[in-house]
Amino acid sequence: MSAGDGYRYLLKSVVAGDGNRDLAEPLTRYYLEKGSPPGFWTGSALPGLEAEAISAGAEVTEEQLRLLLGQGRHPTTGEHLGSAYRTFLSYRERVSRRVDALPSELTDETRHQEVAQIEAEEKARPQRRPVAGYDYTFSVPKSVSVWWAVADGGTQAMIVNAHHEAMKEVLALLERDVAMTRIGHDGLAQVEVTGILATAFDHYDSRSNEPQLHTHVVIANRVQGVHDGKWRAIDGRPMHAAVVALSEHYNNALADRLTRDFGLAWEERDRGPRRTAAWEIAGVPENLLEEFSSRSRAIDQRTEQLIDEYLQQHGRYPSRTTIIRLRAAATLTTRPEKTVHSLADLTEQWRTRASRILGQDATGWARSVTAGTQNPVLLRADDIPLATVDEMAAQVVATVGQSRSTWRRWNLHAEASRMLKGTRFAAITDREAVTGLIADRAEHASVQLTPPELAPSPAAFQHPDGSSVFRIKHGTLYTSTQLLAAEDRLLRLAHSSTAPIVPHDMVGRVTRRTDRKGRRLSADQAGAITLIATSGRIVDVLIGPAGTGKTTTLASLRRTWELAHGRGSVIGLASSADAAQVLAADLGIPTENTAKWLHEHHQGRWRLHRGQLMIVDEASLSGTIALDRLAAHAERAGAKLVLVGDWAQLGAVDAGGALGMLARDLEQTPELLDVRRFRNAWEKTASLQLRLGDHDAIARYDAQDRIVGGDYDDVLERAYLAWRTDTIAGKRSILVAETVETVTTLNVRARVDRIISGQTDPDRAVPLSDGTQASAGDLVITRKNNRQLGTGGTRWVRNGDRWTVTTVHTDGSVTVRRQGARFGGAVRLPANYAAQHLDLG
Repeated sequence: MSAGDGYRYLLKSVVAGDGNRDLAEPLTRYYLEKGSPPGFWTGSALPGLEAEAISAGAEVTEEQLRLLLGQGRHPTTGEHLGSAYRTFLSYRERVSRRVDALPSELTDETRHQEVAQIEAEEKARPQRRPVAGYDYTFSVPKSVSVWWAVADGGTQAMIVNAHHEAMKEVLALLERDVAMTRIGHDGLAQVEVTGILATAFDHYDSRSNEPQLHTHVVIANRVQGVHDGKWRAIDGRPMHAAVVALSEHYNNALADRLTRDFGLAWEERDRGPRRTAAWEIAGVPENLLEEFSSRSRAIDQRTEQLIDEYLQQHGRYPSRTTIIRLRAAATLTTRPEKTVHSLADLTEQWRTRASRILGQDATGWARSVTAGTQNPVLLRADDIPLATVDEMAAQVVATVGQSRSTWRRWNLHAEASRMLKGTRFAAITDREAVTGLIADRAEHASVQLTPPELAPSPAAFQHPDGSSVFRIKHGTLYTSTQLLAAEDRLLRLAHSSTAPIVPHDMVGRVTRRTDRKGRRLSADQAGAITLIATSGRIVDVLIGPAGTGKTTTLASLRRTWELAHGRGSVIGLASSADAAQVLAADLGIPTENTAKWLHEHHQGRWRLHRGQLMIVDEASLSGTIALDRLAAHAERAGAKLVLVGDWAQLGAVDAGGALGMLARDLEQTPELLDVRRFRNAWEKTASLQLRLGDHDAIARYDAQDRIVGGDYDDVLERAYLAWRTDTIAGKRSILVAETVETVTTLNVRARVDRIISGQTDPDRAVPLSDGTQASAGDLVITRKNNRQLGTGGTRWVRNGDRWTVTTVHTDGSVTVRRQGARFGGAVRLPANYAAQHLDLG
């Protein structure tokens, strides 16, 4: 969170009440007030402020926030806590400084041009701000929010108390193992702190006024060193590195608390093929969670209003189809602005809605959630045998190693917490002991990449555990022997020159040829083909940023290779079936997705032959283990493997990084450098800057009005309307969003618009895997390869294919036609496929 007035968002919904907050009865003091309760202080560093008005649980005032978070000062005296926030020059100050430095001998015209250029450059540069703090949000699972929302006041207070206690336990872990500060030249040494200064703000509803019990804990960017009592900034590196581990730890700590207090049982619930399973309270029905995961009540009310208006206007009741369209219109018009209500009003609404879904009094049902529970099994740390700990540690390493090439302590800790989600512990000390022990054993089972200390540090430069202050706590980098062995083999094969080659004269016959339009390969394209075709390396690479003409280069490489080794000597692989289809069309070669080819190879059905060239497109998306298997087979078969892509682009879901490793290791790396895709010269340069992580590229895009700012809802609205304007105009437009939930929201809105415009017939709908519905006329995406579902010729249903629904059948199956196909290209998807592997698109 930036310094200045960034803290004000914490106060937007706080009630205007006063007085001390009684944490024994959380939220109840402000039950009848509109808004959420005032914030309260927390953290072990509070005594270091030596302020009577500030203690754990005391109410936070706006003036205190302004001083601490806005200015980095003591929240009551106003004195600086350590060094003042860094100040950054404003736009005018930056311009003035650069203009003053211009040579005095410039002519007026030249000076005017220089000043205009300086103003444009400085306007494009974003204003830098110092960091005021870190906002950690603790949110209970949906089933806990729903249960709390309809429970009686006493139960509500106990649930919130469990939430607060679990939050404190996680913050205690953060203070012990995460929060540090830096001292010395350039912050070279990392040292312990007395704790954190934090303010906590309880919220109990979402933007749609549905139950979502959560607390914002804002940790100030000021900590006190244990060794000297001085105030300094937090070391931000571990604050980011530990976020996922702390989140998993909170979920487990809360489940333990609620189980001990209420005897609850928990169960894992599937959220669909592309979402992580959730742990929810057993006995809270799914339809109740769905009721409070939508805006159904507001939509219902607006639909009734639209029906009444229709009746008054037309003198008759609307048909079923018209009602569906009216409800669709209601969905569009009821997207809520954030409103503030009292907890009393919200609870009454929540209980009414829940009672309707449950068919009984919701508060009575809430009591029944715990009525029949048996005494839960609560474990102590010593109840778990060390052999079991070792087995879990090995599994943790194997799981983390599937998705990462390297990892640190907090990655292992997070995975250990996930493995223990179904286990309930008698105390937080037991859970932390077992989780920590598994992480310890997982570290020992990993290969340490960080070099060891060659000599012990003097006592003055040691942490209490004896480690050096010049080493980042929990910063040791690890990998596995399996990954190291795979990388070693790839490096060896990249330097082995026993692969088939193409004679130089044959290469020249292709690279010097012009195409039908009189175009010839550029120097970098011809050079890359020559290097690959003549190197003799078993594993080779072709590196090229987006827009550098990799496809054109590969097409010429295919012709070159086939000239020497015959037709059919080049085959292709890609990361997905959809990408493989595109590659096959571009190069005119048989192509398959990598996972499928390896599966068939493992079954003994597919293999390479001597003299063949295998091209792996977008190889940065392929895991290291998969590439190692392909390379080893190419060596045995007497073939050659070429990895194509850009190491700076999106990485593999599995442990990856092999493409970049090989590109850096080779003395002569075939590489394409000239960006051809963009019309604007500035964009060519900016795209390369962005590829390398150069922050200045952002300013260049901003200067060209390519970046649009705003809050989440505003940006979502503008992006959607821009996409819809494009599609209405007949353009092909792509709308990209960060999360699955946002994608689903946008898809539902697009479907509603299609219903209103008559493009989609809502009379018969089928449920989809993402919780939405589809009818005839809807656009959908298939999410699983199925070669048994053919659409004619060699085409079949692939993951990522887009379709238009033509018919919804009574058995739940759907007939779909491939996007862009006017005739043919249709297939009937079985009901179970539609329910599990079909999304709105």
